[in-house]
Amino acid sequence: MRYQAGILPWFPIVGWLLTEPMFPELNGTEKKLTFQIHYLTPCLINTGAIDHWYARKGWTNEYLRNRIGDQVVTVASTPNGLADALTLDPVSGKEYFATPYEKKMPFNDFLDIMLGKESEYPHYASLQNSSLITEYKSLVEDVDPDIPWFTEALGREPDAINFWFGDSRSKTCLHKDPYENCYAVVRGTKTFVLLPPIEYYCVHESSYPCATYVLDANGKLKLEPLSGTMKTPCSPVDPSNPDLERFPRFRYAKPITVTVREGEMLYLPAFWMHQVAQDGEEGVIAVNYWYDLDYQSILYPTVSHLRRLVASVLDDQEDLGESDDED
Repeated sequence: MRYQAGILPWFPIVGWLLTEPMFPELNGTEKKLTFQIHYLTPCLINTGAIDHWYARKGWTNEYLRNRIGDQVVTVASTPNGLADALTLDPVSGKEYFATPYEKKMPFNDFLDIMLGKESEYPHYASLQNSSLITEYKSLVEDVDPDIPWFTEALGREPDAINFWFGDSRSKTCLHKDPYENCYAVVRGTKTFVLLPPIEYYCVHESSYPCATYVLDANGKLKLEPLSGTMKTPCSPVDPSNPDLERFPRFRYAKPITVTVREGEMLYLPAFWMHQVAQDGEEGVIAVNYWYDLDYQSILYPTVSHLRRLVASVLDDQEDLGESDDED
C-alpha cells in the first residue's frame, strides 16, 4: 500500500469529515461534480495530471540555465534545513519560531549546489508569494496558468503560483495553510505526512517568540531573536519521529503518508497539517497553485472553533485561543 489513512473516530465534529480520509487516484478526466461532492480530503492525481506541460520534460538543467542563468533569485538557508520552524537556540537554550536567512544569488550558482557542489548549509528556493510569476517569470509559459478543472470547481482563479527547488537536506516542519493547494512535482519526489484539521488536538500547538537567521562576522548562520513581544503559533511535533513523552496527545493521531512522484499532483485541502520531505538526484522541482479559501463555507469557523477549544480549554493558552491567524 502506498498510502496510510486514518482519523480519530471518536472526536466529534458536526457535518464534516465523519469518514476516514482516502487517496482516490484520478485519471485526468476529473469531473466538476465529482470533485465538489467527494474530495474534501486529499487526493493524488497520478495519471496525466501535468504530462502536457512543457516543464514536464523540458526543464532540463541546460534549459534552466539558458532561461534563468545569472538572474538573481532568493534562496532560503538554515543550518538544519528547516525554515519557518521551531528551533532551539544553542546559545540561549530557548526555543524560537525561526525564519531562514534569505540569500540573494545567481540562479546558476544555486543550480550548481542542487547538482552537488559542496555548500555548508542547505539551500532552498522557496520564496512563495507567487514566485513563479515574479522571480521565475521566464518559466511561466511552461506550465498552465491554473488547474482548469479545479478553477471550474471552485469558481475562482489561483491566488498564487509558486516555484520550489530544493534537495533532500531541506524539510518543512508541521504546518497548515489557509489555501486550497494543488501541488505538482516536476522533478524528484515529495513525501507528505498529513493530518486533518480534526486532529488539531494531537499536535500541541503553542506560541513561541520569533527569531531569524543572520550571518555573523565569520559568515556563519546564527539565530537573532526579534525585538518586541510578538509570538507565532507553531506545532513542536515532528510527525515522522514524534517524541511521545513530551507530546503525549500525538499518540492519538493517525498520520497519512503519501509520496508524490515526478509527474503527479496532490490536492491538499486548506488547513490540513502537513510536513514535507523531498528527494532527487538533481534536486526536486515543484510548482503549486494556491487557491484562496472560501471563508463563507463552514470550514473556517469550524476549524477556528476547534482551535479555540483546544488552546483555551485544554491548554490554558488564551492568547492562542483568541487568535484566528493561520500559518
